[in-house]
Amino acid sequence: MSVSTAALDPSVCAPLPVLGQDVTVPLVTGGEVTYAALDYAASAPALQRVWDDVAAYAPYYGSVHRGAGYLSQLSTDLFENSRRTVAEFLGCRPEDQVVFTRSTTDSLNLLAAAIPANCQVFVYETEHHASLLPWRDAQVTYLNAPRTPGQAVETLERALADRDPYGPALVCVTGASNVTGELWPVRELAAAAHAHGARIVLDAAQLAPHHPVDIAELGVDWVAFSGHKLHAPFGSGVLAGRADWLQAAEPYLAGGGASRKVARRADGGVDVDWHTTAARHEAGSPNVIGVYSIASACKALTEAGFDNLVAREQELVSRVREGLAEVPEVQVLSLFGDDAPRVGVISFVVRGWNSSHFAAALSAEYGIGVRDGLFCAHPLVRTLLGSDPQDPGECGAPEAEPGERSLNAIRVSFGAGTPDEHIDRFLRAVTELVREGAQWKYRTEDGRCVPDRGEAPQV
Repeated sequence: MSVSTAALDPSVCAPLPVLGQDVTVPLVTGGEVTYAALDYAASAPALQRVWDDVAAYAPYYGSVHRGAGYLSQLSTDLFENSRRTVAEFLGCRPEDQVVFTRSTTDSLNLLAAAIPANCQVFVYETEHHASLLPWRDAQVTYLNAPRTPGQAVETLERALADRDPYGPALVCVTGASNVTGELWPVRELAAAAHAHGARIVLDAAQLAPHHPVDIAELGVDWVAFSGHKLHAPFGSGVLAGRADWLQAAEPYLAGGGASRKVARRADGGVDVDWHTTAARHEAGSPNVIGVYSIASACKALTEAGFDNLVAREQELVSRVREGLAEVPEVQVLSLFGDDAPRVGVISFVVRGWNSSHFAAALSAEYGIGVRDGLFCAHPLVRTLLGSDPQDPGECGAPEAEPGERSLNAIRVSFGAGTPDEHIDRFLRAVTELVREGAQWKYRTEDGRCVPDRGEAPQV
């Protein structure tokens, strides 16, 4: 998978308008500053276009699939048109289904519940927990972290060659790491999986907001992603791809909407005829507004031009990496090396700093929001930090005090709505904190590093 390096057209490459771009936050040192949201990998700010579309629809909100009234019919049309929009955004094949879920995690748990009996699942230890953990009822092979894209393919091919060739098998892989931002060789991994009779699901949570995702072109069987990482503000997700395993499985949730017919039997029991469409796994009243927000985000990103969005983001990636490289105390984490293509997700540690302390100072003294911890990818971060898998440290709850070494990292992430000034402020803040230290004292409270409001500044 390559990253576009097309020449930028300044007229179409300005940051996309997002909610919160004018929000100001207080600084512990006094005054206020416009908030720099650099935690896109957790939740990207909602596009203004998405919010406007949702606001325009909100007065017409109605029940879906069950009402004869005008608003119900309008909402049903909007819901199903959103399904078609997402299918087009993902390059779905004619026979593919788009199932709406709550999130990437929900999508992958749905697929895990639908895999055939005795299915063998192959997943790299480098995955986010959403794709690492759902396969509890399957025979799972966890693959060691590769150090090159080629090694990733070779590792998978060896593992698949040793499997039972007659049973079903599934490979789960990320498209872009939520820790390093590095792009994985999805097309090559899909080809390897299919050559050995296995299927493959792509966790596109970090890929879809930054890069085109085409199911048919990549050759994957399923794609999962979340709306809140795609600049959509509500709790919806997508599982899109092959229908056969989904149609053969019991509904993920049993209830209204998943069933076509329910009848009592003479013996007092109940017979159920389940839908064979996506509705089979969408029981209950759906999140219509959340689904519509995903469709709106898909349209907005497509209309903005992914080539231009990717090219601008690559400029920001280069600026951040070059700026961090000028600070010797900073170590950027990477699996595949400096030349690996990546999206706007970069994790690092700072020598002499507890990562939570550093992130807290970025927020309190500069108004910059980043993330610290293990990013729900504990095995990967521990591998990148060279620590023992049994060492302490958990996601978002560092055990070290400010100034002490921690087993966590700092992650800066950005995308289509990031202004240049946020990147400039971040790089300036990193340099000043490393060279001059924090201006305020900090303490650990409920597992988080926070400014000590009872202490005067250090300067």
